[in-house]
Amino acid sequence: MCGCAPRTRTRRRAEPGLQNRRSGRGPGAALRSGRGTGPASRAARPGPSQTAGRSRAMGRLVALSLLGIGLALLGERFLALRNRLKASREVESLDLPNCHLIKGIEAGAEDIDILPNGLAFFSVGLKFPGLHSFAPDKPGGILLMDLKEERPRALELRVSWGFNLASFNPHGISTFIDGDDTVYLFVVNHPEFKNTVEIFKFEEEENSLLHMKTIKHELLPSVNDIIAVGPTHFYATNDHYFSDPFLKYLETYLNLRWANVVYYSPDEVKLVAEGFDSANGINISPDKKYVYVADILAHEIHVLEKQPNMNLTQLKVLQLGTLVDNLSIDPSSGDIWVGCHPNGQKLFVYDPNHPPASEVLRIQNILSEKPSVTTVYINNGSVLQGSSVATVYDKKLLIGTLYQKALYCEL
Repeated sequence: MCGCAPRTRTRRRAEPGLQNRRSGRGPGAALRSGRGTGPASRAARPGPSQTAGRSRAMGRLVALSLLGIGLALLGERFLALRNRLKASREVESLDLPNCHLIKGIEAGAEDIDILPNGLAFFSVGLKFPGLHSFAPDKPGGILLMDLKEERPRALELRVSWGFNLASFNPHGISTFIDGDDTVYLFVVNHPEFKNTVEIFKFEEEENSLLHMKTIKHELLPSVNDIIAVGPTHFYATNDHYFSDPFLKYLETYLNLRWANVVYYSPDEVKLVAEGFDSANGINISPDKKYVYVADILAHEIHVLEKQPNMNLTQLKVLQLGTLVDNLSIDPSSGDIWVGCHPNGQKLFVYDPNHPPASEVLRIQNILSEKPSVTTVYINNGSVLQGSSVATVYDKKLLIGTLYQKALYCEL
């Protein structure tokens, strides 16, 4: 028999660290697996879904911020455009006593120019994107009225064979008398809404116009008005920098002030003035020293001094409280007569129940420190809608419109 003491088996409790190492669940394992063991670890190491969610939230925040800025800019531009259009302005009529509508003009007489002998040319039937038309399918034309007659009538001039009358869309006009008394008529034309300048020779005995030349140029993308300074020389206003209708609208909406004035001659074509909101009517002083430009949406008339090289230098700006369109000069006094639009929005959003009004201003001594500005005529649209030009001859006043009628008044 063995006298040895019985053998006992002792089970040792594993140390915590050893247990974790054996089970593969130690701190190192937790880090290697990428999983935290508590809230602090999860916050410090966000998972892929959390990171993506935060990126989406940040993207939405940026998009909303940009949208807000964009809407604020559009809203500010919209309010500014309404102010430039004088969209809230209403007027009370100030009619003249001895006036009557000119028979035969029912679709606008956008511009009028009068020769020293009293023959008045009318540019009629303008059609323009965004403007109402009372005769959308009828081409435009040039009418003639002899203001020396006791009862003058407006008669349409014949145009020489070969000129495309079907697409004739006349806008601003200007006359020039050469040294041999030849009369040239310059016409801004928009055939198929493009931009050309047509030069005609007026043949008085035949009451006709002989087409001489068509002018196109890249510096004439959106011609509005013209003033002739030679038989083939002129200044012209571009009311927009662009020719595309959408870009024109965007240019106007954003108030880029890229409109300009161009000088044209057969030898040289150049930009001579720029920075206008919408350069419109243009004319020249009787002594040929100064050029006047109407900035219709800025409610201004710019006085520019003509240089020997035909460049223009700005001399002064006259602020007015209305939308100034075409400018006419009284050759005897140098006074400027202006066809104006009291509310420009009504021109483009035509409502027969609330038609656009008409307004005529007379400006005296524009070169002085305090020019005199007189309101000669206002009508709320009940008689005359959308006056674009006013011109005088021997105490007779003619008022034309963009797309409606024309008025003859004895002053």
